[in-house]
Amino acid sequence: MMLAPRQQATLVALCRRMVPLPDEPDPAAARLARAVEVRLGTLDPEQSARFAALIGWMDSPLAGMASAGRPLGFASLAAIRQDAWLRRWERSPLPPLRTAFQALRRMILSSFYADPSVYPEIGYRGPLHTRVPAVAWEGPLPGAGSPADPVARRDGGGSGGARVIPIRPQLDLLTDPEVSGVIGGHRLRGDTRVRADVVIIGSGAGGAVAAARLAEAGHDVVVLEEGGYWRPEHFTENEAEMTSRLYAEAGGRATEDLALPLLQGRAVGGGTTVNWLAMLRTPDWVLDEWAAEHGTVGMRAADLAPVFARIEDETSTRPVPDDAHNPPNRALLEGARALGWHAGAMRVNAHGCVRSGFCGLGCRYGARRAAADVYLPAALARGARLFADVRADRIDAPATGPRRVHGTVLDRETGAPRGTITVEAPVVVVAAGAVGTPALLQRSGMGGGGVGRFLRLHPTTAVAGRYGREMYGAGGIPLSSVCDEFLRGSDGYGFWIETPPLYPALSSVAMPGFGAAHRELMRGLPNTATMIVLIRDGAERGTSNGSVQVDRSGRVRIRYRVGRTDRERLLRGMEAAARIQFAAGAEEVFTLHAGAAGLRSPAELPAMMRRPSGPNQLGILSAHVNGTCRIGTDPAHSGCTPDGERHGVGGVYVADGSLMPTAPGVNPQETIMAMATVVAERIAARHPGGRAGSAGRYAGTAGNRE
Repeated sequence: MMLAPRQQATLVALCRRMVPLPDEPDPAAARLARAVEVRLGTLDPEQSARFAALIGWMDSPLAGMASAGRPLGFASLAAIRQDAWLRRWERSPLPPLRTAFQALRRMILSSFYADPSVYPEIGYRGPLHTRVPAVAWEGPLPGAGSPADPVARRDGGGSGGARVIPIRPQLDLLTDPEVSGVIGGHRLRGDTRVRADVVIIGSGAGGAVAAARLAEAGHDVVVLEEGGYWRPEHFTENEAEMTSRLYAEAGGRATEDLALPLLQGRAVGGGTTVNWLAMLRTPDWVLDEWAAEHGTVGMRAADLAPVFARIEDETSTRPVPDDAHNPPNRALLEGARALGWHAGAMRVNAHGCVRSGFCGLGCRYGARRAAADVYLPAALARGARLFADVRADRIDAPATGPRRVHGTVLDRETGAPRGTITVEAPVVVVAAGAVGTPALLQRSGMGGGGVGRFLRLHPTTAVAGRYGREMYGAGGIPLSSVCDEFLRGSDGYGFWIETPPLYPALSSVAMPGFGAAHRELMRGLPNTATMIVLIRDGAERGTSNGSVQVDRSGRVRIRYRVGRTDRERLLRGMEAAARIQFAAGAEEVFTLHAGAAGLRSPAELPAMMRRPSGPNQLGILSAHVNGTCRIGTDPAHSGCTPDGERHGVGGVYVADGSLMPTAPGVNPQETIMAMATVVAERIAARHPGGRAGSAGRYAGTAGNRE
């Protein structure tokens, strides 16, 4: 989109103060404003219009009088008054003003720090594949490996000053889409009609596993994926490029008030393509709660133990060896143990991991063992077909006859429609994630009851520590350890502590504040170790803290409020993470409270606990989006039966994280894979395969494939 000249002037002024950047004639602020304007053009039109309207309002004398005490627009004020305006919004008691501030702050700072020309200033070394390993925790480890070791090793020492190359090629079935059954949107035009036994919407942890299980059972399977199909060489390790390609809404998905950014994958492989490799079994007490309170059948710990074991074998899931941790993970382990708390190695789904640190941007080294590397190839080997760049728009489920999924074929680069597709099948499996699944069901007239309610997010905040030594959290296995001392809690709801990778744009949004103080924090990234606190939300049982709803205009609205008990638990988790940082030797500790100073000792923690922590007062995000079509026996409060079938709609099933009756209390990837296995096996038993017939596999597609 194009901003009006006065809006552009306001945006340039905002860029100068947020980063900060020099005044004219230096062109840096104008260049950044142009980059922001380009990004606005990639957003949902309503989001872009709201952002433009906000900038336009800031140009008005009324806004200046209300926010700075002067009847002038933002760009006409002195720098000191511009900073006061922004600070007033940042700390305002009015939630809409805090939301407006965060919208401006996140867009501007993430655009600035995504620029590779900024990397030297903040000590970020950039993509590993373009250079040699620069720290001891990057690249293969010395020594001989073993089948139980997820990390690549090199006999005779380290990398030897050589660049790291893929340790094995991508599986053959996905190297040549022309013969593999992978059909990208660029190969489709006009109207395409397809028949199958089962159509699966989504190719992530749920959809890919369901596809593999059903294809193995003899079903003719079609998978529809809205995101693109990317091979390892497409994973450039460039944060801005990969975030735009691999994440929902180009990484900009968030709740309506912008209080919680939501990181969800959007590519072949779904969230497993950008997952940080964590593989954890659902705790026994959670599975017992699901059975006792929500009526799950065959999903207690003893039932799922062989399912988990099978998945772990298929995905090469193993604990990270002790010599493979980077300094932030080492700090978590050593700090927790110094306090007498339990912490240990994370179990990861990798084989031959070269410790690049770029798991969240796609693995170009062939080490990840997830949906696109294990389960989709297994399905394709048994005749399944995968259509990428296809958005499912509506499901028709008549009382008699097959179900039909109507979709739009998208241009991968622009998102513009380039055709339509209709898939006819007796069985539909919706695995579009806990935002996409309820939205699709609602658009199909299958909403109501628990559909779109009981959103669970594992709300996550961060506690950063500044050390007197290099930590470089952008390198190495990003999430190789976990402190689970407080996982269960007295009521079964607790918190756990992990470490994230420190990519520049993501870090800039997470770090609190703006201007010179924020820039100084960013310059300290090489010596910073960040720990994240995740809580099992929903402690106030029976209460829906969040929802996903499609409004009358067709736009998806995501709303969420952290409950009182959950917020108290989040604060206790922050206190624990801060104590770990100090115990590991941190000289200063920072939280994500707006406008708050750092902490110099544990004695300051009680004051930290009293800081305001409401929406957009404390930085919170989520990468674990679950629970909006949960299993249950009561249709008024659940979306699906214990078999995963939508209440009252035969032949339409759900097999993704939205099925979870509650938050699982651990990273959910393995739980989703296990639930998808159970649902798929029940579908296979209830609906024998072979109905579509080979003659109907591409009904009506003649001349429609390029």
